[in-house]
Amino acid sequence: MRHWQIGNETSYDKKGFDLETAGRKTVEFAKAMRTADPSIQLIGWGDSGWAARMADMAGEHLQYLAFHHMWDPDNPKQPVLRGEAYRREPDAAWDLLMKAWETADTKIRTVRDSLGPHRIPLAMTECHFAIPGRDRGDVVASWAAGVSYARILNTHQRHGDVLKIATAADFCGTRWQNNAVIIPTPKNNNKAYLQPVARVMQLYRHHIGTHAARVERTPDGLDVTASRRGDTLFLHVVNTLRTRSVRATLQVGGQAARAGRVFEIADDPMVELSYLNSASAMQTVEKPLPAGGAWEFPAASVSAVEISLI
Repeated sequence: MRHWQIGNETSYDKKGFDLETAGRKTVEFAKAMRTADPSIQLIGWGDSGWAARMADMAGEHLQYLAFHHMWDPDNPKQPVLRGEAYRREPDAAWDLLMKAWETADTKIRTVRDSLGPHRIPLAMTECHFAIPGRDRGDVVASWAAGVSYARILNTHQRHGDVLKIATAADFCGTRWQNNAVIIPTPKNNNKAYLQPVARVMQLYRHHIGTHAARVERTPDGLDVTASRRGDTLFLHVVNTLRTRSVRATLQVGGQAARAGRVFEIADDPMVELSYLNSASAMQTVEKPLPAGGAWEFPAASVSAVEISLI
């Protein structure tokens, strides 16, 4: 294994190590681990305001500082996301999910600001919704949640100058509500399938650049990030409007975009994934982008656009 995290949610345990003790133990463990394998990458714990002091004490031994973010974006006074309530109030549920990125952005900014003068990269080793529901999570199995997670992943990209490791779900399981993959069980005929968050993560992972690019302006309703790899520009486009498509003309450097490809996921926001429809719902469809860059992004869609720069 290449990456190892020393300490997990250490600052959350008031009966465990305090910051000073955790810093000393981090140095102790880091030295011992690197003696055994000098090639490993080490991650220290930096949440709850610990980042700057942990960097002071152990920064020379670490490549990253970790933090977590798990939250419920629901309205505490009038909850509409828990259980099956979101199906009764789809407009209100959609609005809450489309604003969920704001909480993620605030968390990331809080941690990066707490670094002070330190320039150590950050690792968000856990990040996901924590919405009460059945074992598989009700709303988190819906395409509405998939679109919401796409906005959160776009937020991660915008902090990519310092946020170098980030996730949006635990990897796999049978019961925990924020899994990326539902693993085989007798109930689902031993067939594993990707949850909505994992379908978006997979889409972005396969169509993304190595260097960030600036997005100058976007039509209302679209959340867009850009990156470049070699002679290809990649756009991650989220249509945040539940019932209306958005027309756009894609331009690069003020010039009409050349022909390219669009990889699109679009579905009814209320559709929930299960082993029964995992092969048909929320599928990625590849479409040609015509020269001139004119495109219509469907309602409640997530798209990865590839544009040739030559």
